[in-house]
Amino acid sequence: MSATQHFSLSALWRARPSPRFARVTRIALPACVALLAGCANITSVAPGTPLSQVEQTYGQPTISCNRPGGGSRVVWSQQPSGSFAWGADIDAQGRIGRVESVLTDQHFNLLSQGTWTPERVRCEFGPPYLIGPIGLGDKREVVWSYRYMQNVRWHSVMSIYMGPDGDRVTHFHSGPDERYQRSE
Repeated sequence: MSATQHFSLSALWRARPSPRFARVTRIALPACVALLAGCANITSVAPGTPLSQVEQTYGQPTISCNRPGGGSRVVWSQQPSGSFAWGADIDAQGRIGRVESVLTDQHFNLLSQGTWTPERVRCEFGPPYLIGPIGLGDKREVVWSYRYMQNVRWHSVMSIYMGPDGDRVTHFHSGPDERYQRSE
């Protein structure tokens, strides 16, 4: 823009759009609105929505576990390659409770409360991307590994140690996801 040209937002605002622009806008605007509506994620599902209705939009859960006293727990997981999973409790009538992201530091901290069996871990967080042994001799333990986004920023892995027999959580910690580490 040269020094003699004057740019005015108000002039642009008052300008009448060309017929071609108007035609493109009539087509593109509804498409953009539909695209943005499709961006709603599973955590925006209203509590009380029937599970069958949620499944029509988001597909079958990766895992479903019956709860004592009725109802169930479901988890939609992106493991083994993804870093996100969402879980919800389902009441005895098949209505969904609050859907929440389960692969977060805050949610993993539930592991420090009470006794956690492999089945309880799987029902709460979904299947891990990897189960394997680590350590030697009496320090050998079974480890379940979950890929996740730590603080919605860092590609990380939560390692959940299940003891030498793989029957209960002994401790857990996070570390970097090696897929995103530079090798020099």
